[in-house]
Amino acid sequence: MPQHPDGSVEECCFWQPDLVGLAQVFRKLGFSVELPRVFHGPLLWRPEPVFLAATLALFGWGAPGWCTSGWGSSVARAQDMSFDLDEVHPDETGGPTSDMDFSDGDLSGGDTSDGGSGGSLDFIADLTATTEDDAASMAQEEAPVAVPERIYAVQQVYALRLNRFELAPNLGFSINDPYVSHPSVGFSANYWFTNVLAAGVSFQWYQGLESESDLNYFVRRSTRLAIPINEYQLGAHFNFTYVPIYGKFAMFNRYIFQWDAYVVGGVGTLRTRPTPVIDPEARTFSFDWRVAFNAGIGIRVFLTRWMAVYAELRDYPYLERFENVGVALGEQRFDNSTWYQDSPSLENNVSAYLGFSFFLPQTFEYRLPK
Repeated sequence: MPQHPDGSVEECCFWQPDLVGLAQVFRKLGFSVELPRVFHGPLLWRPEPVFLAATLALFGWGAPGWCTSGWGSSVARAQDMSFDLDEVHPDETGGPTSDMDFSDGDLSGGDTSDGGSGGSLDFIADLTATTEDDAASMAQEEAPVAVPERIYAVQQVYALRLNRFELAPNLGFSINDPYVSHPSVGFSANYWFTNVLAAGVSFQWYQGLESESDLNYFVRRSTRLAIPINEYQLGAHFNFTYVPIYGKFAMFNRYIFQWDAYVVGGVGTLRTRPTPVIDPEARTFSFDWRVAFNAGIGIRVFLTRWMAVYAELRDYPYLERFENVGVALGEQRFDNSTWYQDSPSLENNVSAYLGFSFFLPQTFEYRLPK
């Protein structure tokens, strides 16, 4: 054993390492360590400097402080492999630290005072970081995946009517006269001075499209009993339109359409005449003007921002003078003052319309609060 000048003997140079235990520790930390068969088990040996350097290079350890600065027995301290807080941090009282003291110089890369190669020695920190990373990865994998929900914002009014012209051609037919039908073609023209209120005119043409029912014709010929009827030539009206309800609806769970419901009313004229069915050989009638009011409801569905389809039901009440069912004799038969009934009767021409609405200009800008 080497002796010092004061006669003390350095016992730390004889070390009984448990190389198998150290190898198992390094394997758990991810190192590949193989020991010769002669090292399988504890033994008492005096390492030579060259062999010691080779062993330390194999473990990648650096230069361990296996020889302490003290001159007492250090075998027990050399085998102390527990990593306590006292071993990692120096004693605050300034006392001696453990043999496994990991100073900043030992943990940082580069050359150490004992000449060993530097490296990261904080195995506990690396192991803890790996464990935390694995736990975070597992938590992320087990976390439920949030499926984004499709949310539609409340839309603006799809098609503004404000300050736009509406042209609406249509086809109409009467629904309340069982003896004669009054189909028509026509159009409406409106100007919307607010988004819900419009003023306009409408025009309908009837002449040449009407037809008498077969029931009235054959009953009249077989029984000589006739129901007075009349025919229309045209109608023209001034109207106001008001939209109290508008909204949207979905079709086939895929398409969304904007719609509105409106009421319409106004006053105008009908040009009508009685149809001679009582004494057609002697009587002929001319068209005359009748004051007619109108009121109705309708619904409009927008196909684009400037085109829509609509359906409308409108009633035209007016006073009509029908043919007199009595026939005068002699020369009075040809007196046209005897051809009409004595007093006019109230008639209602209830018609249904189908048509398209075209709004001009085709584009518009929102100037209302969004």
